[in-house]
Amino acid sequence: MDNGSTPLTAIAESFEGLAKFVNSLKDSSQELRLDTLCEACSLVSVLFSSLGLAFKFAELEYVSKVRDLVEASKKYKTLHTILDADIANDTVKTPGSHSRNLRRVRQGLDLIRALFEQFMSTDEYSLREAASTAYTQVCAPYHSWAVRTAVSAGMYTLPTREQLLLKLNETNQSAEKKMRRYINASGPVIEYIDKLYISRKISLDW
Repeated sequence: MDNGSTPLTAIAESFEGLAKFVNSLKDSSQELRLDTLCEACSLVSVLFSSLGLAFKFAELEYVSKVRDLVEASKKYKTLHTILDADIANDTVKTPGSHSRNLRRVRQGLDLIRALFEQFMSTDEYSLREAASTAYTQVCAPYHSWAVRTAVSAGMYTLPTREQLLLKLNETNQSAEKKMRRYINASGPVIEYIDKLYISRKISLDW
């Protein structure tokens, strides 16, 4: 199987580039561009579509939020500027605001990170178990009972581990290497986004 150029390869490489940049930042005068983040986040969308009905909520929410941020990047150059604009307008947590959408996209990245960690924990771990654990850790605390119930029911429609690997054009070994690369690279990026809120005294419990 030729898995040199696959969705997982593109995602791993893109987030490694982001991680290298945020890790190199020396002071607050250097900032991550919004369009650069959006390019990397857009690549993750294919993972949600590969997971089928159970993660349809995540695909729909994630894709629409990334699309909003892509549009916002035409006006706002960096992540700092969208947060500062929403703070000035008192709309940080308002549904549809760029700051709220950035928060949801960040949760989507974290959900994939958690899913990959669970997926790699053992070869015997089913995708349904991995996805259920990842969802419970990352998204469930912020979702209504109705959404949690729908997601729980949808878990039974997830592809098997083998079917997912086939969709992504990966072997078990090649997928795990690239998943590990994403896990390692997404951590600094997620932390960077979180610090933008924390430094502005905005809690992360929403």
